[in-house]
Amino acid sequence: MMMYKIFRADEWAELQQNGTTLGAPIDLSDGYIHFSTAEHVAETARRHFAGEEDLMLLALDSKAMGPALRWEPSRGGALFPHLFRALALSEVIWAKPLPLADGAHVFPEGVV
Repeated sequence: MMMYKIFRADEWAELQQNGTTLGAPIDLSDGYIHFSTAEHVAETARRHFAGEEDLMLLALDSKAMGPALRWEPSRGGALFPHLFRALALSEVIWAKPLPLADGAHVFPEGVV
């Protein structure tokens, strides 16, 4: 199953430079890297990245993450993938800009 991670430009640049990352500040605070499914990624963008520009959307294969990926319930009960280890750049299938248009993020075709 495809899953997604939204990174700010500096977070994406750090992953490209270092080859691995422990995630964004919220990931570091929580102790795992948050991902979204196609079903939830637009809501993630709306809730946590409202009005932000210079975002990148990364696609990853959940099956390739191994046992460090756990599916855990959110406050609403939906299951979200959480990675309990560093994310490697080599695990990113693709990364595409997530532009802002008329106050909403525009997702690549086929994502949402």
